[in-house]
Amino acid sequence: MPEGRERIDTPGIYADLQRRLLTGAFTPGVKLMPSLLHDEYGVSANTVRDVLLQLSKVGLVDFEIQRGFRAPAVSPERRAQIGAFRVILEQEGAVRSMKSGGLEWEARLTAAHHSLLHIERQLARSPGDTMPFVGIWSDAELAFHRTLISQCNLPPLIETFENTYMQFRQQMVGLEANCVPSYFERIVAEHDAIVVAAVSGDEAGLRASIRAHQARHLGT
Repeated sequence: MPEGRERIDTPGIYADLQRRLLTGAFTPGVKLMPSLLHDEYGVSANTVRDVLLQLSKVGLVDFEIQRGFRAPAVSPERRAQIGAFRVILEQEGAVRSMKSGGLEWEARLTAAHHSLLHIERQLARSPGDTMPFVGIWSDAELAFHRTLISQCNLPPLIETFENTYMQFRQQMVGLEANCVPSYFERIVAEHDAIVVAAVSGDEAGLRASIRAHQARHLGT
């Protein structure tokens, strides 16, 4: 380990690589070499390899025996497939949460939406490239969508949605050269429609607003 560099523990390496994979730090399809990455984290190449294997299990890294690790390739077709599955999971999770969550869930959802809305409005007014801020926005959006399905009482659905969301975000960022302000103007309205339907108990409206939020990515 180079002098003066602090050793990062395995969960920290996982979190850092995950964020880099989700925010476009690696070119899609590029080879991820533990023999090069280990020096960045001050750990052995085997430790980095173990972390990459864990990331491959949730679909954020591609792994083939004798070919190693790569950042996943991106394509509109793959994004549409993952997006369609995300819609199915989120519709079911949100409707179940709406029916069982009660006032406490509605309050948490409204709070998560308020935080997300503040960031999206700032980005919608941004005069330049918004890509440097994708990380903070992605964190807030994930918190919102996690809250939306949090009371579905189906842990396997929540776990599957989490992995699917991450894969979708990776595809979206890899395909977007620049998330221009107009992009955030659209999703402000989409997230608002989801919340309105959810807190009013409108199942049909909730399902429709979740699908509408993904429609441009699905080719529909």
